[in-house]
Amino acid sequence: MAKKLLIGISIFLGVVVLAVAGLVGWLTVREYKPAAVEDVDVWNQDVQLPPLAPGDSLTVLSQNTGYAGLGKDSDFFMDGGKDVAPTREQEDINRNGLTAQLLEQGADVYFLQEVDTDSSRSGGIDQSMCYWDRLGTFYSSSHTLNYSCDFVPFPWPPIGKVHSGLQTLSHFHVDRAERIALPCPFSWPVSAANLKRCLLVSYVPLEGTDKELVLVNLHLEAYDDGEGKAAQTKVLMDFLTGEYEKGNYVIAGGDFNQIFPGSLDSFPVQDPEQWTPGVLEEDMLPRGWQFAYDRSIPTCRLLNHPYDPNPEGNQFYVIDGFILSPNVALDSVETLDLQFEYTDHNPVSIQVTLKDEA
Repeated sequence: MAKKLLIGISIFLGVVVLAVAGLVGWLTVREYKPAAVEDVDVWNQDVQLPPLAPGDSLTVLSQNTGYAGLGKDSDFFMDGGKDVAPTREQEDINRNGLTAQLLEQGADVYFLQEVDTDSSRSGGIDQSMCYWDRLGTFYSSSHTLNYSCDFVPFPWPPIGKVHSGLQTLSHFHVDRAERIALPCPFSWPVSAANLKRCLLVSYVPLEGTDKELVLVNLHLEAYDDGEGKAAQTKVLMDFLTGEYEKGNYVIAGGDFNQIFPGSLDSFPVQDPEQWTPGVLEEDMLPRGWQFAYDRSIPTCRLLNHPYDPNPEGNQFYVIDGFILSPNVALDSVETLDLQFEYTDHNPVSIQVTLKDEA
């Protein structure tokens, strides 16, 4: 009897090992491996949009949508919570609520992060088309993947299929858009089912000049040891300064997953054992460049538990904002206090003026 039991256990373990090896092998073959630079389609590119020129002002809003799955009632397993994915009803409520909030702002440009196009966690809905359709046909739209995996096998129940990324909507004509790859801090086999971070870059021609407004939508590394964020930030700054040296105007914004200078004074880390972002230093920017952020309102909450109406019951951060080149003047910046109703991030809005240096 004992011998039969031992044989049975051995067979079972052998099957498990083979299944795991097969899954890892399949994910390795199917791993998303984008090129260093890729062209990105621009939807609605031919619409008659208003021209933009030096001396003009514009508004840009950045919003991490959390794939419409991280509203006020949600937590998340990677932050110490339990949730893996929203219910179909929660996704619908959050997506429609986010769209209404975006519509109300009427920004000229939207930088959106964590926008699913075909994921198990969001019911296979193409959220990018939903946002673009509701915001109106007078915006162009581009979307690129920074997470693409046929089956993410963890936790339990597993996340499953994920196709998600960055979306930029522009009220101005976008001449072209590109995906710029960022360094991946994860090695095989973890990399096979992990994010491949990137920049979504949109080039807006400026009337009366051969210069361009370079719009850079970003979402940097979250769950690494810090080296990944640092490496990605360096690539980001090298790219931004390179575009400025060409004579272009540069606006980069999104979720940096790093705390903006001075914001720890407003929202200190309560427990260092929990997820803690990196830190952006003021002196990391070249002369004339500037951060644009609002440290009076948190832009992100830790998802270790659902949102607590008592502010003292939450861990907050200021990790969403912008970087502006010296030829872009900051007129105003505001984090909209939306109480994390439909996502774990509050939107950040800026108004800027392109300096007329003629």
